[in-house]
Amino acid sequence: MSDVAWEDQTKAQWQAEMARFGEERGFFEALGDEHSALYVKNGKTLIVTFENLDHVYSRAEDRMPWGYDFVTSRGWSMLGLMAHGWTWYRDEAVFDFFDRLRDEGFFAQFDNVVFYGASMGGYAAAAFSSAAPGANVICISPQATLDRDIAGWETRYHKAWRRSYSGRYGYAPDLIEGAQKVSLFYDPRSHLDAMHAALFRGGNLTKYRCRFMGHRLASLWQQMGVLKPVVEGCVAGSMTEYDFYRLMRNRREIARFQKQLLKTLEDKNRPGLIAQYCAAVLARRRAPHFRRALRAARLQL
Repeated sequence: MSDVAWEDQTKAQWQAEMARFGEERGFFEALGDEHSALYVKNGKTLIVTFENLDHVYSRAEDRMPWGYDFVTSRGWSMLGLMAHGWTWYRDEAVFDFFDRLRDEGFFAQFDNVVFYGASMGGYAAAAFSSAAPGANVICISPQATLDRDIAGWETRYHKAWRRSYSGRYGYAPDLIEGAQKVSLFYDPRSHLDAMHAALFRGGNLTKYRCRFMGHRLASLWQQMGVLKPVVEGCVAGSMTEYDFYRLMRNRREIARFQKQLLKTLEDKNRPGLIAQYCAAVLARRRAPHFRRALRAARLQL
């Protein structure tokens, strides 16, 4: 890799570095002005990931696509799609790229193809999996579409509303039909995520309900130390609901999960339960936020 420190690189330099790296290990392509793709050839399992390029660029320690070290350390090949902004990958250059890979038989060289993404990337993973029939799909808090005629109730992601969600690779729930298995993870108490999840249906679909975990499930799983086992189980096709919920057991000890649950109780104005829950948390650890909530609940009682 380059001798230029990551933090001193411009995005143009980063792109040039990725082009050199891709030439050595597979390929790198700029897909129009808004997207890039890095392919790293390794084993007969291919993981196709989708994320936001700004997130990649801000990770000064490597600036590689999501999970690069994790994927390649397991002997898997990787195709990492990156976006320069909140594009939802709605770009003709991206559509043409996946059409070309499909038509050239790129995906056929692998024994196992897995599309992975969260939120915007979850939408893309579901939509573009149709280019590789028989693939497995891992969707974390995905959107079904941002088309205002279908999902006018979606109040987030204003910058992406102007894009077209019709035509090629448009409506994600219709595009998972050819997948072998789709694993969709979401918090049913996050109402907008639950409404998107309700639009996904099919016999190849398993929905995993992650209550009180919010929208950013993957980062919470990372804190819990279970993100890698979840992904590995889905890639192997061996993940069951029992396995998943067993991995989720230690969520009760994670500060972020505890705060999420406390906020739910506060929103419901349940001072009795708030007092009990705060006392239980404070018995395990020092937590000023919960001590203040406990005092407030007792005053209300």
